[in-house]
Amino acid sequence: MHSPALGAALLRLALGVLFLAHALLKLAVFTLPGTVIWFEQHGLPGPLVYPVFAAELLGGLALLAGTCVRPVAVVLGLIALGAILPHAANGWEFANEGGGWEYPLFIAIVSFAQALLGPGAFAASRRPAMAAT
Repeated sequence: MHSPALGAALLRLALGVLFLAHALLKLAVFTLPGTVIWFEQHGLPGPLVYPVFAAELLGGLALLAGTCVRPVAVVLGLIALGAILPHAANGWEFANEGGGWEYPLFIAIVSFAQALLGPGAFAASRRPAMAAT
């Protein structure tokens, strides 16, 4: 097995865990109604929480399984780009109070990289991650 396929798989699994954790954080820690309030306080439509939660939950699971990786990674990358908005006023560093925008930007870029790479090894879909070089 080629290293690029393993690298794409490792990236896919890490992103799957990350998005699943974000979804479960919204559900179990902040609660969905609490997340609605947070969205509204940051100028986002409150009902947007529900499709974002569903995309993170189902998208994270799809990435872990290795199904529909390219479109899922694009959608999750767009959600991560949207997450920059509420953090933009907090500066670059995510360690800043309220979290800066560096982390959502990084997640977006990594998600788009995953979309370009494809599922990699050990995925439910049988397509190769990239052409052999």
